[in-house]
Amino acid sequence: MTPRGRRYFFAPLAIVFAAVALGGCISPVATASGRYTSPIGGSPVISNETPYSNSLRCLARYTAQRPLRIAVGQIADYTGKIESDNSGRKLTQGAALMAMSALSKAGVPLVERFDTSVAEMELKYANNKLIGDDTPTGQPDYRKIMAGSIPGSDYYLVGGITELNYNIRSEGANADGGGTATSAVKGTIGGSLYVMNVGLDLRLVNTNTLEVVDVISYQKQIIGRQISAGVFDFLGQTFFDASVGESALEPIQLAVRSVIERATLEMMSRLYHTPPAACGGALGTDQDPLADTYASRPAQHTATAMNGDNAYDTPRKVPYRWYGADNAASEPSLRGDVQ
Repeated sequence: MTPRGRRYFFAPLAIVFAAVALGGCISPVATASGRYTSPIGGSPVISNETPYSNSLRCLARYTAQRPLRIAVGQIADYTGKIESDNSGRKLTQGAALMAMSALSKAGVPLVERFDTSVAEMELKYANNKLIGDDTPTGQPDYRKIMAGSIPGSDYYLVGGITELNYNIRSEGANADGGGTATSAVKGTIGGSLYVMNVGLDLRLVNTNTLEVVDVISYQKQIIGRQISAGVFDFLGQTFFDASVGESALEPIQLAVRSVIERATLEMMSRLYHTPPAACGGALGTDQDPLADTYASRPAQHTATAMNGDNAYDTPRKVPYRWYGADNAASEPSLRGDVQ
């Protein structure tokens, strides 16, 4: 058989084998399990953690001693950034839910104010005597509306995601090389790095007085990389072009969660007057779980900086800058703090 004949003979066979292989993955008729195919992937469900989650859980020892009820309001995405194909927002719209999870990790008592639609509907039905509750005698009775049955909040947390900056800085390098002859081997290699960031502004408000008792503005940088390499060559009457590559981007939504947990950790540490090194002594230093590029950073500020009139104008680079002594109770309390 001539080379051309072999080519025309084996080409249809290759198509048939490919169709059979695909048929083993997808069936035109649903199987006994009710599916046309089995989905790929078997990754187990794991806890959604950040480097600050353990420090938040550490705070539970202190929040249990002084219960203050916290409500979470709207923490919206104010960046306005959307995907280039208009498929949706770039950033999560669930920042408020992330804040609730962070407060729960810290053992902070929560009261629901974010979505009260079900409670309001239940109240409406109970007011019309449409909801029945079982009684000790076993006979149903309509639910009573009791004054003061809903506990109030002492503080509430609100804010928003205010920054999403693309490509703060990028670096890249590419190289091509090979022989000068037409049939010589040629290759290429390249790599690039790029950085973006997200920013968050949160405020803690006293529910009774509406006084803003704490404000935090934090940002986190996100890094991405791309690496690629390829080779091109002629082998007799044939040629091949092979390339490999790898790209990775730090999860943007995980960065948002990390910033929220970091801010929550600081706010609750100040609100509950925890000792300086109790749960987050390494935060803002070289040992920070998400250490930044600063060579070193003091764990505490001096009393002058702590008590200065412009203390809130100073960037909050450390979580315990308001504490300068071992006795946290001797330090200034939050404005509007409930003792």
